[in-house]
Amino acid sequence: MSVNDYLQKIKECLVNMDLEGAKENAKKALEAGANPQDIISRGIAEGMDIVGRKFEEGEYFLSELLVAGEIAKEILKILNPYIKSGEVKLKKLGKVVIGTVRGDLHDIGKNIVAMMLNAAGFEVIDLGADVPPEKFVEAARENDANIVAMSALLSVTMPEMKVVIEELRKAGLRDKVKVIVGGAPVTEEYAKEIGADGYGENAIEGVRICKSWMTRQNS
Repeated sequence: MSVNDYLQKIKECLVNMDLEGAKENAKKALEAGANPQDIISRGIAEGMDIVGRKFEEGEYFLSELLVAGEIAKEILKILNPYIKSGEVKLKKLGKVVIGTVRGDLHDIGKNIVAMMLNAAGFEVIDLGADVPPEKFVEAARENDANIVAMSALLSVTMPEMKVVIEELRKAGLRDKVKVIVGGAPVTEEYAKEIGADGYGENAIEGVRICKSWMTRQNS
């Protein structure tokens, strides 16, 4: 089989939740001379796009999203030795600092978004949960981030998002990063009210917005 055949198989295995098949075809693709960048963009990312569409159409549910994300992580583990050896220079879509805001310990939704951003080709700096504003600012500055993504699952912690945006402004970083927010109590209206650039109703929408920003920036 050709490299293109293996890339197609990786995509199909991801969509069909076939972990072993995905890993086997990733290894065979590398043996056939595939570039890890192509495996990520044409195998993992395209497969996750299909999974995302199926999720939006109600054919797949949260459990399928999680499984697909885990399969993507396993494929990336296979690629890591090639990437870390310096043989391959991966072109990342951009850098995203992500975290759940201060006072909020919920991280399942944030973890799904981080996982899917990674699979889409972003470099993700995951700060975890209960993240104070200064940590978002520090991470954005140190990593020269393109995007800051915040999650809140409690209505009482939502105001923290506005605090982070204000701190980014004070630090002179607000014009250098896009800010996207999400979480169960968050709405598009609230995102606009606090000055965020975008609102992700779910993980799929959030990743799509981030990709659109970077596509415009890189074009």
